[in-house]
Amino acid sequence: MAGKQDAATAAVVVDPDGRVSGWSEGGTLLLGWTAEEITGRPVTDLLVDPPPGFPENYGAGLDPSGSIPLRHRNGSTLDAVVTAHPLRDATGRVVGHVMTAQPWGRRPVVADRAFEQCPFALGIYDPEVRFLWVNAAACRVMAHSEEQVLGHNYRERFPGLDDVEYTDGLAEVARTGEPARLITYIRPLGDTHAHAWATSMWPVKDAEGRVRAVANWGFDMSAEYWARRRLVLLNEASGGIGRTLDVIGTAQELARTPVPGFADLVTVDLFDEVLGGEEPPSPPAFTREGAITLTRAARHGAAVDGAAVDGADQAPGPPPEPAAPVTVTHSPGSTAVRCLATGRPTVQLAAEPGQGGEWGFGPGLAADPAHWPPGNPLIDESLAAEGLTGRITVPLRARDALLGVVAFARGGRPETFTADDLLLAQELSAKAAVAIDNARRYSRERTTALTLQRTLLPQRLPSPEAVEVASRYLPAGTGAGVGGDWFDVIPLSGARVALVVGDVVGHGLHASASMGRLRTAVRTLADVDLPPDELLTHLDDLIIHLASDLQAAGAGRTSGESGATCLYAVYDPVSRRCALASAGHPLPLVISPDGTGIPVAAQPGPPLGIGGLPFEATEVELPEGSLLALYTDGLVESRERDVDQGTAELLRVLNQPAASLGALCDTVMDAMLPDRRTDDAALLLARTHALAPDHVADWAIAPDPAQVTHARRLALERVDAWGLEETAFVTELVVSELVTNAIRYGEPPIRLRLIRDTSLICEVSDASDTAPHLRRARAFDEGGRGLLLVAQLTEGWGTRHTPHGKTIWCAQTLPGPGTP
Repeated sequence: MAGKQDAATAAVVVDPDGRVSGWSEGGTLLLGWTAEEITGRPVTDLLVDPPPGFPENYGAGLDPSGSIPLRHRNGSTLDAVVTAHPLRDATGRVVGHVMTAQPWGRRPVVADRAFEQCPFALGIYDPEVRFLWVNAAACRVMAHSEEQVLGHNYRERFPGLDDVEYTDGLAEVARTGEPARLITYIRPLGDTHAHAWATSMWPVKDAEGRVRAVANWGFDMSAEYWARRRLVLLNEASGGIGRTLDVIGTAQELARTPVPGFADLVTVDLFDEVLGGEEPPSPPAFTREGAITLTRAARHGAAVDGAAVDGADQAPGPPPEPAAPVTVTHSPGSTAVRCLATGRPTVQLAAEPGQGGEWGFGPGLAADPAHWPPGNPLIDESLAAEGLTGRITVPLRARDALLGVVAFARGGRPETFTADDLLLAQELSAKAAVAIDNARRYSRERTTALTLQRTLLPQRLPSPEAVEVASRYLPAGTGAGVGGDWFDVIPLSGARVALVVGDVVGHGLHASASMGRLRTAVRTLADVDLPPDELLTHLDDLIIHLASDLQAAGAGRTSGESGATCLYAVYDPVSRRCALASAGHPLPLVISPDGTGIPVAAQPGPPLGIGGLPFEATEVELPEGSLLALYTDGLVESRERDVDQGTAELLRVLNQPAASLGALCDTVMDAMLPDRRTDDAALLLARTHALAPDHVADWAIAPDPAQVTHARRLALERVDAWGLEETAFVTELVVSELVTNAIRYGEPPIRLRLIRDTSLICEVSDASDTAPHLRRARAFDEGGRGLLLVAQLTEGWGTRHTPHGKTIWCAQTLPGPGTP
C-alpha cells in the first residue's frame, strides 16, 4: 500500500516556455495522462484554475500547505499539493522547472508508517462522513479492511452499529469546524463484549480555513471506565444503603443498588435472629456439612429475574415480592454454606475467563491468577443452565458477627466477573453488613424502649364519674426512635380527676426511663392533692435536685427530665371548674357541647428543670359535656406545617362527629399524623360530666362541740334519702370523728359535705393549715384512735390543702349495681 501511494506522486519537468518536457509514471497513476499524451503541451492544461504567475513564474502562488485542483484525463478534478522548483545549469541560469503534485492529505513515508502502526484506532473522513483513510487498528475494531470501507459512508456501511453519537459527532465537527471529545460504550463488530471508547475528533482545514476532512483517534478505555463505574457504584451505595434503620429495608437497598450497573440479580439471605434484633448465631453453630435455613430478606433482579441462588430450595412459582420475606434452606456443601462456614467469598463462573486481549478490559484482569484470591474462581458449568454467566457469594460480616449471605449474579450480559468485581462485591457487602447490624441493634433498642414505655404508660385508664376518657399514643417512625411522650388520668378526692400529659426531651431508652420517673413523681405529688401550679413547682424542684445528684456523681450528662414539658389539669364535677397549669407544654383545646371553642387564658411556664420562675394556674368553668383535648407537640407539629397551623387543623378535626371518644381519637390520629413521623404523638380526650345537685349535700357547722350531734343527724338523713342505709353506721362514725377534730383543733368556718359518686365521700373543711396524722395510741390513752378508725373503716382518707385552709376527706365503697 505504501509503494502505491509513493508512486502516486507526479513529477513534471517544464521547459522555459511553460510546456511539459518530462513526465513521471506517478503522473500517469495520479492524473491518467501518459508521457506521450502530455509531453509538449502547456502545463496549464493540467490546472483547472492556474494561479497567478503561470506560466511566467511557475512557483508563484503555490502554497505547500494548501491545495489546487488538477485536471484528470477523464475530466474529473483532483485536489493536490503542487510545488515548483527551478532547474539551473552550471552557470546558474534557469533552464526550466520541476513540479511535483501529490493528492492533498499525503504524508511522508515515516508518518505513514507511524499512523499505520499506531495501536489506537485512527481514521479520516470527508465532510459527508465517508471513509478517506483508516489504520490497521481501526480495521480490527471494524472487522473490515481499508479497501472494504474507503469511499463508503459510515452509517451506510455499518447500519447495525449502535453508534449514532459517534457519527453525529463527526458530522458536527465537519459542520462547525470545532474539535470535540466524547466517550461511547459500544460493542465492536469483531467482539462479543461492549467496550468503552474515548474518542477525539478534529477538523482538517486547508489554507483558506475550509474543512476538507475530519480526523479522529480512539482508544479502548474499558478498564478505566469500569473502574470509574465501580467508584460511582460505591458512592451510590454510601448514600443509598443504610438510610432506613430497618433490617428488611437495608437488605432491599443492598439488593437494588448494584442492579443493573454491576449485577443482574441480587439476593440477600439473613439469619432469623438478625431480623428479630437478636444476636446472630456464632460460626460454630453451623458447618459446611449441615444445611442452613435463612430468611430471604431481599431479592432484586433485572434480566435474569427468576434465577435461584445456589443451594436454596424454593417452592416453584413466581419470585416473591421484596416486601414478603420467605424462608430458604441452603443445602449442605452449597456455596452459601461454604461461605458462612469459612467466612470467605466465592466466585463461580460458567466457563473459563477469557485472556483479556488487545481490545478487552486490559490483559489479565479477569484471568490472571495473581489477581484472584486463593480458591477463586470456581468453574461451575451448571450456572449456564440457570441462565447465568457468573455469581459472587459474599458472607455478610459486621463486628465479627455473621449476619447472612449476599449473592450477586450476572446473566443478561456477556461480561463475566473479574477479580476487581470481587473486590467491589466485598466492599458493597461490608458497607451493607455494618448498616444491617446498625439496624439490628437499633431494632433491639427500639423494641426494648417500646416495651419499657408501654409498661410505664397506663395499661388501662380509670373510669371516673367526672369524665369520660379515651387516649391514643403512637411512637415516632423507625428513623427517630421511641420518645418520652406520656399521659395519665388520676382520680382525686372529692370526685375530682387529674388529667396529665407530658413530653420528655430525646428518644430511646433514656427518654422512656425519664418518662417513667416523671409519671411516678406526678402521681406521688397528685396524691398530696396539690393545686396544679404548686404541683409543677415541686416537680421542677425535684428535677433540679436529680440533675444536681447526677452531676455530683460525675455522670457527665444532664437528666432526661430536664427540659421536659408537662400539663396538669384538675376537673371538679361538682363546680364544673377546671384548674390547670403548664410547664412549657401546649395548652389544651376545649370545645363546648355546641362545637364552639372555649379559650383558655393561661400562660405556659418554663419547661421543667429550669428553676427560678413561677408557674401560673388558671381556672375555666366548663359546661357539662365539654371536650378537653390534651396532646403533645408531635401531634400538631411537622415538617409540612407549624404549630399554629397544626392546632387549627386539630380543632377542626375535633369538631367532626364520631360514634365515641375512641373513634374520635382514631380520626384525629389518621388526619393529623403523616406516614413518616419524626416524633411521638400522644392524645388524651376527656368529655366532662357534672354531678347532679341532689348528689351533693353541703352544710355549715358552728364551732361548738354540741354541733357534732347535729352534724351526725344531717348526714344520716342525707344517706337515708340516697337509699344508702348500709353506709349509715360508718358514715355516722366518720362524721362524728372528723367534725369533732375540726371543732377541737381547727378554725372556723367549718363545713361538712357529702358527695354521692362511685363512692360515698365525706369531707370536713376548716380554715386551719394544720393537717392531722395517724398515731399509735397507748393502752390507757383516752384519745388518738379516731383517725385510725376512719382509716380502717373507709376505702381511703386524706388531707387536701386549699387557699382558705384544709379539707379532710374519706371515701366509702358503695354497694354494687342494683342498689338504688
